[in-house]
Amino acid sequence: MDHDDSLTRSASQGDDVDEARLLYQTAYPGDGFRLEPTEQPFTYRYSMTGDADVTLRTSVFRGAAHGVAEATREYIVSWLLEGHGVTDVGADEAVQTLHVPHVAPTHAYEFDYADYRQNLVHLDADYLELVAAEHECGPRSPLTFDHAQEPAGDALRRWRRVLAEASPVLLDASTPRLLRAETNRLVAVTVLDTFSHSTEPAPSESLVAGGPRLRAAVDYMHAHAHEPVGVDEVAAAAGLSIRGLQAALHRHAGTTPTLYLRGVRLDRVRDELTALTPEVTTVADVARRWGFAHLGRFAGAYRTRFGEYPSATLAH
Repeated sequence: MDHDDSLTRSASQGDDVDEARLLYQTAYPGDGFRLEPTEQPFTYRYSMTGDADVTLRTSVFRGAAHGVAEATREYIVSWLLEGHGVTDVGADEAVQTLHVPHVAPTHAYEFDYADYRQNLVHLDADYLELVAAEHECGPRSPLTFDHAQEPAGDALRRWRRVLAEASPVLLDASTPRLLRAETNRLVAVTVLDTFSHSTEPAPSESLVAGGPRLRAAVDYMHAHAHEPVGVDEVAAAAGLSIRGLQAALHRHAGTTPTLYLRGVRLDRVRDELTALTPEVTTVADVARRWGFAHLGRFAGAYRTRFGEYPSATLAH
């Protein structure tokens, strides 16, 4: 049996504040870390197990932790089992709900945690972005997650089921390399399916180099963005096969027909929100008119594309 020798493990615990600060600043680089005792004696315990792609971690911290975490080349999913936690303090604050996972902000952010017990999944950024490109047939580029999103219902149940199945496999040093790789991928795909995210939009200028057929496809998507257009319709209107359209868009713009059309619709939403006022419409009404049913995912994609939430655009 081909066992995986790339598995690494580490564990640290103690009651020294300075040692804890060094440990956590190494795991989560940033600035202004303040670790302080609370009413109970200060202790900490931190452990991690995994490989270069995915690690499972636990953190138990009896004290208060404040600071600013830098943007890193990792995507981190975490959930509190007890205690208190707030991310992006002073900006788009998200108060953590016990037992409900969230993805940490992908930008630098201020945090505030106290007397907590937490589980985490760390995914290497290059690894998750590669899985996303394969799983979603899109460009390989950085992902932006809505850190305030909290899955519920079937999505939350599936997340818990997958983690319950995957954890024993990933924590077992005797797990064969192939099984570990497939389990890593299952966890990565579940992250992508559970948490709304978007990729960096491609510049429209690059489409000009795609020739008249690609230009026709792009023009068709702009003209029919208000309709339930399918990729087959776009391809037929441009005289391309579906595969040919996908290849042309990927080659010249690093995107897919579905993602490009979504970007066009986001632009139309912004046009309407800019022209209207809160007295005559709502963000939800405009979003639904352009085919965005899930307002949380919509808001995250909108903020990634335009740098602000849709409510801020409407309020201007």
